[in-house]
Amino acid sequence: MALAAGLFLLPAQLKQHSCCPDLRRGPLLVFGKPRERRRRSIAPVARLFGPAIFEASKLKVLFLGVDEEKHPGKLPRTYTLTHSDVTSKITLAVSNTINRAQLQGWYNRLQRDEVVAEWKKVQGKMSLHVHCHISGGHFLLDLIANLRYYIFCKELPVVLKAFVHGDETLFNSYPELEEAMVWVYFHSSLPEFNRVECWGSLRDAASRGRGKAGDASSSSSSSSGSPMDRPRQCQVECDCCFPPQSLIPWPHDLQEEYQESAGQLQQ
Repeated sequence: MALAAGLFLLPAQLKQHSCCPDLRRGPLLVFGKPRERRRRSIAPVARLFGPAIFEASKLKVLFLGVDEEKHPGKLPRTYTLTHSDVTSKITLAVSNTINRAQLQGWYNRLQRDEVVAEWKKVQGKMSLHVHCHISGGHFLLDLIANLRYYIFCKELPVVLKAFVHGDETLFNSYPELEEAMVWVYFHSSLPEFNRVECWGSLRDAASRGRGKAGDASSSSSSSSGSPMDRPRQCQVECDCCFPPQSLIPWPHDLQEEYQESAGQLQQ
């Protein structure tokens, strides 16, 4: 997600940029280098704010104990996606739970630019639930939370295309899954970025991004990040909801998550 470049922004520079920066002000990454070297900073800026393009040649897919053709409404299925800013390679693990081994190492723990997702059948309808870590756990992430939110929103269509391309056997067998609704959970220690957004169908979200479906007004998303129309599983044992519990150990109640985070900060 090219967040490595964002981590090296100076605090003074962060104040000059909102979620939608004005690129006419020039490159973000300015370190007082000689004039002839400043042209090199164009590449990071283009990577951060240029068009998000999916390149299949840079995608590595790992199937870990999952039947490629099994419908996720009958077999647990998750996606764990990580990106290397060094090699520009994307690694996607398709498994029956998130691939924790893929998230180990200091680089991933500092960057926190992974995207994890799970298929859920709720009251008979399939939906894809995507989780992104915006801030919390490290003060550097809090400093650039607005930039991280912007980059995640910009890059998520690429991530969704990687899901469809990497798991193409499943989608070829069940093309109706591309019409499933996509719910994106942004996890943050800051209330304005701690939210849930509906991005519409997977087909539309992968091709056009969030659009109007992700706006706070249209998704009924409040500042606490708890939209009223988010699909809810049955409170009793049933056959219309699968899996019975979330496969991703990140809070799905973002209001509760924010309150816990705020309590830790006060202590």
